[in-house]
Amino acid sequence: MIEAKANYNRIKAAIEYMSLNSREQPTLEELSSLVSLSPTHFQRVFTEWAGVSPKKFLQSLNLNYAKELLAHGNTLLDTSCEIRLSGTGRLHDLFIQIERMTPGEYKEGGRGLEIDYEFYQTPLGDVLIASTHRGVCHLSFVAEKQESLKGLQSEFPETKLAQKNNPHHQNALEVFQWDRKHAGKVRVHLRGSDFQLKIWQALLRIPAGRLSSYQKISHAIDKPNASRATGSAIGKNPIAYLIPCHRVIRSSGALGGYRWGLTKKSTILAWEKAKTESFKID
Repeated sequence: MIEAKANYNRIKAAIEYMSLNSREQPTLEELSSLVSLSPTHFQRVFTEWAGVSPKKFLQSLNLNYAKELLAHGNTLLDTSCEIRLSGTGRLHDLFIQIERMTPGEYKEGGRGLEIDYEFYQTPLGDVLIASTHRGVCHLSFVAEKQESLKGLQSEFPETKLAQKNNPHHQNALEVFQWDRKHAGKVRVHLRGSDFQLKIWQALLRIPAGRLSSYQKISHAIDKPNASRATGSAIGKNPIAYLIPCHRVIRSSGALGGYRWGLTKKSTILAWEKAKTESFKID
């Protein structure tokens, strides 16, 4: 109890210092010295308490400040200098790593992005696939084409949509083929909070023919008490089937929710069951 309180005070002091001095880019050694811990011990304790590493926390502070500067009309070079990055290249890397878009695209509200989309048939029904030049950004099951297209437009209101085939689409379609020996690697272009991205990464680790639960996914990202937030993040998965949110059910065995309907979820699970030798809760 005493150690927990001491660690809380240490992390609180470190966060306050980072918030006040983020533009100085404080190092791990500087932060650990501030709270009288070794760098290795500080890294571990900070990650346990904050949910992210000190480096990622600092990146988030820098990103938020950069967004403010860009929103007020600062140039990319001025913004890089203001947050003490060595140049626009590092600012670009920061945005790509966290926001999955360039600082220029952010500054333009996404207006610089172009998205190719097309409707396709799969063994599990019709789908709408959309991609930027960096990868698949949207995949949804289609009940009615115009409604699906409206959903895509609402996700990317400032982008230019073009209906045409795309190599990223073809790679994504290969995921629906059970024998994928010669399939290409699927590249995705995802935007989401750090928590959402962790959840989606955890979903990718559930093998076909297996099930997991919201609680197990929460434990997988070291957030055992975040089942409700986990469910919300799973529900916002923008890429159906590629990110297998359909493989998550409630601990009771009930199917839970599904963005594209429980009938579709049941159908997918039945199809996967038929394609695997065993089907059990992981």
